[in-house]
Amino acid sequence: MGTLQRRKDIPPWVKVPDDLKDPEVLQVQTRLLKAIFGPDGSRIAYFEQVSKAMLELKALESSDLTEVVVYGNYNYKLRTKWMLQSLAEWHRQRQERGMLKLEEAMSCLELSPWMN
Repeated sequence: MGTLQRRKDIPPWVKVPDDLKDPEVLQVQTRLLKAIFGPDGSRIAYFEQVSKAMLELKALESSDLTEVVVYGNYNYKLRTKWMLQSLAEWHRQRQERGMLKLEEAMSCLELSPWMN
């Protein structure tokens, strides 16, 4: 997803300073972020608008995880966290199924003993 920068703009639906207190934090596998937020995070603004929350991404050193910090009204934070966890799990399972299909196809391509 490239370099991650701290937010400078705060969406109008986030009330300062109340909604910036006590954020929800979750960790997502970095490889899933492109599937969730689009190339270079192009869908983050849309995701924030729909969820009425503000997101901040922080790459974790020495890990393949990225920390997603969710700011906003309590109910919106919880709903956004649930949506992100659900999307991450769906994309993870989808990629896993794709790998299983690939392994199956590769095993079908292997030569049978009688063909040697």
